[in-house]
Amino acid sequence: MEQAKSMMKKTFLWLGIFFGVLFWSGIEPKDRLTWFMEAGPAIIGLIVMGITRKSFPLTPLLSFWILLHCIVLMVGGKYTYAEVPLFDWIGETFGWERNNYDKVGHFMQGFVPALIAREILIRKQVVTSRGWRNFLIVSVCLAFSAFYELIEWWAAIMIGEAADDFLGTQGYVWDTQSDMALALAGAIACLIALTNSHDKQLAELNKSIS
Repeated sequence: MEQAKSMMKKTFLWLGIFFGVLFWSGIEPKDRLTWFMEAGPAIIGLIVMGITRKSFPLTPLLSFWILLHCIVLMVGGKYTYAEVPLFDWIGETFGWERNNYDKVGHFMQGFVPALIAREILIRKQVVTSRGWRNFLIVSVCLAFSAFYELIEWWAAIMIGEAADDFLGTQGYVWDTQSDMALALAGAIACLIALTNSHDKQLAELNKSIS
């Protein structure tokens, strides 16, 4: 009973933070189309989590990182990735020629999907070998990053100049390549940093649902 109450409190806290940031980001964003394109994946993620919460409950670690990734998306939707105020200040402090908030987004684009893929592959027992599993996780994240770059390309073709805020290239000729490199780095960093803690939570989750 106490465990159920604790889980309920954490769920309400998660939802409170999510909707709080979502509503804040939706109040007079710099560009409404960009907001829809950036906040959309976060909303879709919430719907998927809601549909699968009973059949495939997530570890607290994964839930936390999904929420953090959603916040990154929604902040980018609020200001556009090229004009996040905090990173304007950081850029001025370190002498950057561009606002690098989009690079945080692409790092998270590898980091969080790696944790999602790891949880699915382990719990569904798709791959039992750790080496092959890690290889597959990194490959999936890099493929997802490349597909996202294709989506940006298609958006630019369909929307035209209105897609500039969504693309956030800021005139950087190697933007696409650096985005995919950061997603790759994020996936590898996730596997290095979170494997042990993730394994512990997966073991606890298996006990609670068995």
